[in-house]
Order: sequence, then C-alpha cells, then structure tokens
Amino acid sequence: MTNPQIRSAELPPVRGRYTDNAPLGESGWFKCGGKAEVLFKPADLLDLQDFLKNTPREIPVHIFGALSNTIIRDGGLSGVTIRLGREFAGIEVDGETVKAGALALDANVAQVAAEAGIGGLEFFSGIPGTIGGALRMNAGCYGTETKDVLVSCEAIDRNGNIHTLSPAQMHMTYRHTEVPEDFIFVSATFKGQKDNADNVLARIVEIKVKREASQPIREKTGGSTFANPEGKKVWELIDAVGGRGLKVGGAVMSEKHCNFMINEGTATSADLESLGEELRKRVSDKFGITLRWEIKRVGLSA
Repeated sequence: MTNPQIRSAELPPVRGRYTDNAPLGESGWFKCGGKAEVLFKPADLLDLQDFLKNTPREIPVHIFGALSNTIIRDGGLSGVTIRLGREFAGIEVDGETVKAGALALDANVAQVAAEAGIGGLEFFSGIPGTIGGALRMNAGCYGTETKDVLVSCEAIDRNGNIHTLSPAQMHMTYRHTEVPEDFIFVSATFKGQKDNADNVLARIVEIKVKREASQPIREKTGGSTFANPEGKKVWELIDAVGGRGLKVGGAVMSEKHCNFMINEGTATSADLESLGEELRKRVSDKFGITLRWEIKRVGLSA
C-alpha cells in the first residue's frame, strides 16, 4: 500500500492514537501480511463511539483483537483498522458470572474464573485469541461452545450505538453467529457454576496438555483452518487428499494436526491462502464437500 487513500489527518479528532501506514500482519499469529492505511487505538469506549459516529460511512472500518485466526492479505487493509487496547481487556467476577472485555484473552478468562472457583469456562483455555473473536465465531472446543455459557454481550454499531445482545438474538450455531459484520463487540458476560478452584485449575491443565500433544501451538499458526462439515472430521478429509505436510511456498499443513496451517518462516499471506484453497479444491473434487474457512481472510492482494 504505497499510496494510501486515507490519512489520519482526514479523520475526526480522537483521544486515542492514529498511526498511518501501520504494520499489521506481522503482529498477527501467522507473522505475515500487509499494513493498515490507518491504525486506530481508541482511548476508551466513549472514544470509540465518537470515532464511529463522526467517521464518514464510505470509509472502510475493520476491527481486530489478537489476530490469532486471521490472514491479513499482503496488500494490507484500506480505510481504518481498529485495535482495542487494555481498556477493553478487563475481567470481573460477580458470583457465578464473569464479565470480560472484548480484548480479554480467552485463556485469561478461563484462568480468572478458575481462581474464583467458577467452573464451566475452562474450555476457553483451549481457544487462541480474544473474547471478541470468540463471540464473532461462537468459538468452542472439547464439547463446549461460547453460546453455552454466554449470558449477553455488548456491541457497537457503525453509528456508535451500543446494543446488548442475547445468544438467541445472535443466532449462534457451529462456528457462526448472525451478527452484522460492522458490529464491534466490546464486552460479554458469561455464567458458570460454583466449583472447587483446584479442580477447575486441574481441568485447565488437562486441556493445555491435550492441546500441546495434538496441535502445533508453538508454531506460527492460527488455529483450525476449516470448520468441520456436518457429520465429518475435517482433518480426516484433509488427510485423505494428501494434505498432511502439503506445502505452498513457505506455508505448510502441520504434520501433527493437518487442519492447522503453519508459516515456516518465509510464507506470504498469499502462500497461506493458496494452500487453503488447494485443499478446498481437493476435498471438493474427491468428496463433493466444500470446506468452510474458519480462518478469517481480509484485505487486498499484493
């Protein structure tokens, strides 16, 4: 993006911080991808609301948390990319409920709940990324999904208005929610059940051990690449078409878990996306099944 069309000087005044032509992809878990024309880190919730209210609708606005399951294409992102700061990462416990900001790491929510003697949220310790992302995709693992423990969440629309949403209003299904794309999640409230803290912490350790044994969590990866088709295990489909260890440029499907893409160090975002599309073609050709990306892919091709 050598000639960005948007500059921070053209945007409404904020109390947070704008950065022009900001590195973005390299701060994600895949460690590759392009830049943001403008990166905006709001000072707080009110600053974010004011920005959205006062920014012309024709300017594209994107939102990201930890970039744990996102490919930023090599050409970067036009418009304004919002990265929430620690003001949105708080975690509060009240009885059997836990309220967390959208930037709170899933694993931290599980840990805080466990230490407070709240069970039922430990599955979050096995999900990479933030609560905002978990809400957007109804993230889950080991038999529990976000919708199973969600009481309600707050989101801001493109006009800066706050909405309180229930799981029913969000129509949460497997790795999917029907919430408008331009809604920005800012917080969520979850309900667990009272339990012995040591027992909950022990279950978190079990989940960590399972992940370590079965997933390439120490690599430059982004979690599951594709969602499981109904009645099928996606890794088995990928394995059956020669996907385990398959390479495109510097991108490779993990030998340990072949539904995980890895940047071996030199991969471009185009390599990662091409690898995924090759697998989708092979599975479609052999089984007549169209794999659905679980990894989010955004931005412009280089």
